[in-house]
Amino acid sequence: MTLIEAIEARHSVRKYKADPIPEEILTRLRDRIREINNESGLHIQLVTGEPKAFSGLMAYGSFSGVKNYLVMAGKKGEDLDEKIGYYGEQLVLLAQTLGLNSCWAGLSYSKIPGTYELADGEKIGCYIALGYGQTQGKDHKVKDVKEISNASDVTPKWFNKGVRAAILAPTAVNQQKFYLEYLGLQENSTVHKVAAKSLFSLVGYSKIDLGIVKYHFEVGAGKENFEWA
Repeated sequence: MTLIEAIEARHSVRKYKADPIPEEILTRLRDRIREINNESGLHIQLVTGEPKAFSGLMAYGSFSGVKNYLVMAGKKGEDLDEKIGYYGEQLVLLAQTLGLNSCWAGLSYSKIPGTYELADGEKIGCYIALGYGQTQGKDHKVKDVKEISNASDVTPKWFNKGVRAAILAPTAVNQQKFYLEYLGLQENSTVHKVAAKSLFSLVGYSKIDLGIVKYHFEVGAGKENFEWA
């Protein structure tokens, strides 16, 4: 499964089977987590075989059977949420290519002592449930391309492909509070610029959403074709 195929196939799943994740798949996930933590400075942690985090008083939202999850943590800062979204979605799509299902969780979990570590100045931004879903989830309604971008017949094909990938990105309560804008070539340069911004949201989590959206856009557009403004 390619990343584009994973983007198209992946849906949020809240109900999971009891089937354990095979060790070879856990190894793939742990290896990628280690790489991401080294690259990003995040402190992402994989927890397995732990049923309490998504079954306590805070675990609303119809979750059931969750025993495996990612603790998305890192140093406090203005860029933390966006980094969590950007790198967390890399793990979500990797999990999808490995046959797993997933669901981003902003509030509907409990922090279980002893299951994670935080260094001084670090905080948890969210959790991501992982495992074998009872179903593969279902499509959700998405906004029109023109509502979330300036894509048109005259913008580059790679930009339009990026927008189509971005519109499938998971966002909190499917709010899709983001906008992608093709800015064109910079003066005396061959570099195309693209702007991505989060919009006001009463729900919150728009910065995490923006990080997820930017990764989807890069997968669809090809990172070699542009730079972020």
